[in-house]
Amino acid sequence: MLFVRQKSGNPENLPYFCSDFNGKKMEWLKELLVEHSALQAVVVISLISTIGIGLGKIRFFGISLGTAFIFFVGIMAGHFGLSLDPAMLTYAESFGLVIFVYALGLQVGPGFFSSMRIDGLRLMSPAIAVVLLGTALAVGLSYAFGVSMSDMSGILCGATTNTPALGAAQQALQQMGMDANGAALSCAVAYPLGVVGVILAMVFLRKLFVRPSDLPGPDAEHHKNVFIASYRLTNPAVFGKSVHEIAAHSHHHFVISRLWRDGRVSIPTSDMTLGEGDVILVITTPGDADALRLIFGEQEKKDWNKENIDWNAVDRQLISQRILVTRPEINGKKLSQLRLRNNYGINISRVYRSGVQLLATPDLRLQMGDRLTVVGEAQAIRNVEKILGNAVKSLNEPNLVAVFIGLILGLTLGSIPIAIPGISIPVKLGLAGGPIIVGILIGTFGPRLHMITYTTQSANLMLRALGLSMYLACLGLDAGAHFFETVMRPEGALWIAIGFVLTFVPVVLVGLFALRALKVDFGSVSGLLCGSMANPMALNYANDTIEGDNPSVSYATVYPVCMFLRVIIIQVMLMLVL
Repeated sequence: MLFVRQKSGNPENLPYFCSDFNGKKMEWLKELLVEHSALQAVVVISLISTIGIGLGKIRFFGISLGTAFIFFVGIMAGHFGLSLDPAMLTYAESFGLVIFVYALGLQVGPGFFSSMRIDGLRLMSPAIAVVLLGTALAVGLSYAFGVSMSDMSGILCGATTNTPALGAAQQALQQMGMDANGAALSCAVAYPLGVVGVILAMVFLRKLFVRPSDLPGPDAEHHKNVFIASYRLTNPAVFGKSVHEIAAHSHHHFVISRLWRDGRVSIPTSDMTLGEGDVILVITTPGDADALRLIFGEQEKKDWNKENIDWNAVDRQLISQRILVTRPEINGKKLSQLRLRNNYGINISRVYRSGVQLLATPDLRLQMGDRLTVVGEAQAIRNVEKILGNAVKSLNEPNLVAVFIGLILGLTLGSIPIAIPGISIPVKLGLAGGPIIVGILIGTFGPRLHMITYTTQSANLMLRALGLSMYLACLGLDAGAHFFETVMRPEGALWIAIGFVLTFVPVVLVGLFALRALKVDFGSVSGLLCGSMANPMALNYANDTIEGDNPSVSYATVYPVCMFLRVIIIQVMLMLVL
C-alpha cells in the first residue's frame, strides 16, 4: 500500500495498479506454461508427470494404471491446446525412451541368460507365439477392414501397451517419408483397452479353464535356480575319492557346503576324501538333485529349501553369512581364481544376482553387487569379508561411466542399417532396440572386461521411471490434439474394437495352450502373458491375485526377448507391407 501511495496520491488509481499487476502475473504464467521455450518444456513435462503419477495410484475395480496414467494426462493436456516446441518435444521423447530401455536392459542383464537356461525355452516359446500371432492378426485385420498399415502399427502397439515398439514404428515410418503422428494417435486410442484386455483375458482363463492343480502354492520352488539337499554316502564308488575327483568325473553341477563326520562338521576342501557314512550338504540345480542321489547314495528326508531356515543354528561350529562384493578388483574374476575355499577354509554355496540365485561353481564370474552366501568359521569369514569388500556405502556411488558408454554404444547399434532380403529399406534397431540390447550385454558381460556395471536397484528404478515418464508425457501431448475427435469418428470405434481383439485373442489362445499342452502352472502363464504384452499393470494384478512369485519370475524371463522381438517385427511388418 505504501508503494501505491508513492506512485500516486489518488486512491482511485489502485484498481489500475492491481489490474496491471494481474496482467503481468498472467503474462508470467503464459510464458511459463504456454510460450515455447526450454523452461516451458521442463515445466509442462514435470506438471503432466506429477498429475499422472498421482492419479495412477488410484485403483479402479482393484486395478491401478500406475505411470501409464501420465500418457492419458498428456492426451488431455494436448486436447486443451497445450504444446511444446517441436524440437524440444522430439528431444525429450527420444531421451526418455532411450534412458528407460537402457536402464531396463542393464537391470535384467546380469540374470538374463541364467533365467533363459532355467525353464527358459518352456516359457519363451508361448511368449514368442503371442507376439507372432498378434502381428499376423494385425496384418489380417488391416486388409479385412481397410485400416492403413501405419494406423494398424499404432493400434498393435497400443493393444500390446508397448511404447518402445511404437517408437520403432514411428522411426520406420519417418524413414519411409510418411507421417508418424497417425501411429501415435491410434496407439493412444487402443492403449486403455490394451491395459485392461490382458487382465480380462487372465480372469477369463481362470474362471473357465484353470483347475486347482494349475495354481502354484505360496512355497512353489520350481522357479528356483538352486536346490539344497543332504545325502548320506552309501555308494562304494565314491569312498576314498576326493571332492575334486568326483566333480571332474561328473557332468552335474554341485557345491558341497558342509560335511558331517563322527559328529563333527567341517568345510570340505577340494582335496578332502569322502568316506562311508559321511553326510554332506549339497547345493545343486533342481534338475541335478535326483542324479546326485545315484552318485552319493541315500538322500535324507529333511527339507533344506524352506525360506525360514536359521543356518547358524544348524551347527555351532560354523556360521553362514551373506557378503556383498564391493571391491572393484573382484569384479569379473572367477571364483576359482580367488581360491577362498583352500586358503581360508570357507565355502561359497550361493550367489544372489539381480534377484536370481546362482550356483557358486568355480567358473562363475563375480560382479559388483553380488551377494555371496559364505559358510565357515567366524574368523575365516571376517578375512573373506575384507577381500570381497562388503562395504554397502561404496555401491551407493553411481557408476555413470557404464551408463554413458552404454548409451553411446546402444544408439550406435540402433542406427546401423540391417539389410533383410525382400525388404527394400534396411531395418534399424532404433532408439528402443539398440539401447536395450547393449544394456543386456553390458550387464551380462561387462564384468568380464572388468567394467563396473552395477547400479543400485533404487537408482535403476529412478532412471527407468524418469525416462518412461518423459516419454509418456511427450507421447500423450503429441497425440492429444486430435485424440477425442478421432475417437468420436467411426474409425475411432473400429480402432478400439480391433485393439481389443489384438489384445484378448492371442493371450487367451496361447494361455490355454500353455496350460493344457505345455502343463505350465497358471502363475507362470500369467507372468509370461504379461511379459509378452509388456504389461506391468497386468503383472501387478497377477501378483495380487496369485500366490507365490511365479508371475514375476516368468515375466522377467520373457520380457527382454519379447520386447526386442516386437521392436524388430513392427519395423519388418511396415517394410514388407507398405
